[in-house]
Order: sequence, then structure tokens, then C-alpha cells
Amino acid sequence: MTGGSPPQRQARAVRLGPRSIAALVLVSAVGVAGFGWPFLAPPDASLNAHAQDAPWLFAGVLVLLVAVVAATISESGLGPKAVAMLGVLAAAGAALRPIGAGTAGLEPMFFLMVLSGRVLGPGFGFVLGSVTMFASALLTGGVGPWMPFQMLAMGWFTMGAGLLPGPDRLRGRAELLMLAAYGFLAAFAYGTVMNLAGWTFMNTLASNIAFDPDASIADNLARFLAYCLATSLGWDGGRAAMTVVLTLALGTPVLKALRRATRRAAFETPVTFEKPDEVSRPT
Repeated sequence: MTGGSPPQRQARAVRLGPRSIAALVLVSAVGVAGFGWPFLAPPDASLNAHAQDAPWLFAGVLVLLVAVVAATISESGLGPKAVAMLGVLAAAGAALRPIGAGTAGLEPMFFLMVLSGRVLGPGFGFVLGSVTMFASALLTGGVGPWMPFQMLAMGWFTMGAGLLPGPDRLRGRAELLMLAAYGFLAAFAYGTVMNLAGWTFMNTLASNIAFDPDASIADNLARFLAYCLATSLGWDGGRAAMTVVLTLALGTPVLKALRRATRRAAFETPVTFEKPDEVSRPT
């Protein structure tokens, strides 16, 4: 009886343990509060009395929590081979971002994050997305209170690709279409959550679409939607379109290269050093 060999299980650069998952859940919960506090706090909440300080507070907390998560994941098995892969991909992503960052949101780094997260898994994906955005901020001079929000949002973006179904079995055109669809939707989601981070920094007196701590949640939601339509819809559309085009055009060779590198790196095989044979001394 003959039959095709079953697909190989896709190796993971990082296997998430209970501590890593708990850390991810914690930082994600704080991140949701950091991004969405204007809609989570009622108008009479004490947090709204500090509307100008809240974004800075959450930015400081988030950068510490992202660092804690990265350290926790590293302890759970980010070995030297995975660190080398992380450095190469983060450097490539940071170099790709400035190429089109000033032109209608055409940022080619997003497609690389989608494919890397798909192949290397959600744990590695979260660290890669965060580190890449941090390196990109240093490279382009984009360091500011928005940077921790960008690091967390990109960590979510890349981690989400690693959570997509069929990592061991789905291949070919179907996989590319799934990744392109994810990249399209996630590019808009990334832009929307980053709008939440920047929207609260606007001065209410400067625009009638800025966050108003004295307004109702429904009124602020209408203001936020108007803000998104006025400031970032075209930018997010450009980012989403480029992610789809690059995924469909370059996805097959990039996925093959990443999977080949993963197999050769043998992340799940521990690095061992053989003890040299002792040289016998003459008696």
C-alpha cells in the first residue's frame, strides 16, 4: 500500500509556555485599556479628569510590559538560533519600513511581518513585531509617546498571523489567499488602533473631531469615526493594498525561504557542545 507522506509539523522558534501565555494575556489586557480607555471610561470617571496625562501614563506602562513579555518569551526557549533569526528579520523589517512610509501608507514591512509570523509562530511573531517597530523608530527618528503603542500593535499584528489555522497542512494558493486576506484586514485594524492612540493627544479646541472628555461615549465614537475617515482611511487603504499585492506576488518564495531556514536551524533541537577528547600525557 502506497500513499503520500504526511506533511511535516512546522517547527516553531518559540514554544509558548504557561508563563509566556499569561504574560501575553496580561499585556494585551493592559493594551486594550491603553488604546480604548476613552470608550471604556464613562464621562464622569476620574480618568477623564486626567485626559491629557492618560496617554503618557499608558505609554510608559506599555513599554515596560512589552519588555517583560519579550523577556518572558525569551526565557521560555528563545535560543541562539532564534535570536539570530530575530535579528535578521527585525533588521529587514526596519529597513523596509522607511521605503514607502511617507507615501500613502505604502509600507512593505507589513507583508514580511505576516509571512514571518505565519512560519515562525505567534510567540516569535509578537517579539519580532515589537522589536522591528522599536528598531524602525530608532532608524527613522520616530521615537515618541506613540512608539510603545506601535510596538504592541505590531506585536499583535505579527502574532495574529501565527495564530491562523492550518500551519502544518495548508499550503499553496489557499494559504496565500488566507494570508493576503489577513494582511488586508489586519492593516486596517492596525491603523484603527493607532488612531485610538493618537486621537487622545489632539486638543479639543483645535478640532471638532478630537476626543472630548466631557462628551458621551456615543458622541466620542462619532468623533473618532470622523477622525479616522478624515485622517487615515486613504493611508490604511494603501498599506492594506500593498500588503495584499506583495503577499500574492512574493509570498511563495518568501514562505519557502523562511521554512527552509527554519528546518535548517532546527530550533527545537538544543545546541550542544561536545567536550574535546583529552590528550593523553606520556607517563
